[in-house]
Amino acid sequence: MQIEHGRRARRRRVLMASGAGAAVLGGVLVLLPRGAGDAPPPAPGPAALARGAVTTGAPAALGDLAVLIGDREKHLRAHPLDGSSWAVLGAAYVERGRRTADTANWPKAEKALRTSLKVGAERNPQALEGLAALAVARRDFPAAKKWGESAVKAAPKRWTAHAVLIDAYTGLGDQEGVGRALDKVLELRPDTPAVGARAAAVYRDRGWREDAAARISDAAAAAGTPAERAAYLEQAGRLAFERGDRQEALRFFQEALRTDPDQRAAQAGQGRALASLGRTTDALSAYQAALVKRPGPEYALELGELYESLGLGQAARVQYDLLRERVRAAEAAGGDEQLVLGRFEADHGDPASAVRRLRAEWGRQPGTAVADALGWALHRAGEHGEALEFATIATDGDKGGGVRSALYVFHRGVIEKELGRYGPARRHLREALMINPYFSPLWAPEAERALAELGEPSVEDPPA
Repeated sequence: MQIEHGRRARRRRVLMASGAGAAVLGGVLVLLPRGAGDAPPPAPGPAALARGAVTTGAPAALGDLAVLIGDREKHLRAHPLDGSSWAVLGAAYVERGRRTADTANWPKAEKALRTSLKVGAERNPQALEGLAALAVARRDFPAAKKWGESAVKAAPKRWTAHAVLIDAYTGLGDQEGVGRALDKVLELRPDTPAVGARAAAVYRDRGWREDAAARISDAAAAAGTPAERAAYLEQAGRLAFERGDRQEALRFFQEALRTDPDQRAAQAGQGRALASLGRTTDALSAYQAALVKRPGPEYALELGELYESLGLGQAARVQYDLLRERVRAAEAAGGDEQLVLGRFEADHGDPASAVRRLRAEWGRQPGTAVADALGWALHRAGEHGEALEFATIATDGDKGGGVRSALYVFHRGVIEKELGRYGPARRHLREALMINPYFSPLWAPEAERALAELGEPSVEDPPA
């Protein structure tokens, strides 16, 4: 009995010592810095990165989007009633369509998002917001407003729903709505890079160039992924080019491409900047490379006009045919490219057709860009008096046209010249060339010629 008792006592002492050792070790582990002695947690995979981007209003990398789409499609084949995953898949399609200008993504996105509404939760702001973003991509701003306001009603604190309303109200020319939506976004998430990029776009439209440049610079510095940073660098490049700083614009575009080689908007911007610098061969190569991967009609119009400025009419017509093809594809997928088609027809096709198209567009979604395009189309069709009304809307800050656009001001100056209003015409043509002397390879030289024709004001001229 004594021997057995001794064994039990020794066993208790060993257990107590082991427990004490474990307690000490546990205390040491608690006190060690987080991760000390362990491998760091794995970085998020491509699907997680893309999902984080598309659900927080940030740009996503094309490779990550492909992985996310494949992952969600596989998941939904096994779990077809997962409404949240349908919403994520729809948002991913919208983003891929936006990045690639491949309108085949739009019907897929709509099907996924509507399925999410059908099988998901009763209050489904994520799907509603996705439908609003899809409508923006299709340039259907009334629908974007409807879906965006429904998303806000379902989740008033969801800042991304307010953010998509900024785009909707901008397309509708509702400046008060833009202001309200931006104020709400800044109240809910003031320090997010994506919010800074949205604010920069609004400030640009208001003509607040320095504020816009500061906001987008901060957003690029704080971006969380290369794709996000590249998108904001491209936006910074556009702002720099619009104020006539060709070298800085080129640096931004080049840095964006180094950061994300799939940033085709930056590649088109590079073409724009190179053309303004007289590096025509490099500009043509940049535009052509951008159009291979992102064949948007707006880039085809830019490249066509560059060819036309060089006297290469046949090459220009090839790009104009591509523009028509891309517009047809967008329309088949539920999109609205009447703005770019109207701009094209006014200058390179049938101005009367441009007026009809743009009048209908103005009636449906009267944004500043449509006012400018309609005014110019009316001028090209010989309706100069009415043309000036719309050109004034596009360039007068009191009427909503606060953006400092050299093209818009050039259009107004030419219309005023045609009407014999030589003082205002001279002032606006000078202003256009002051804003950006290189705003278009086709139209900037025309602004210089028109200004030269006007000459210096005479004593009989009214004050400029």
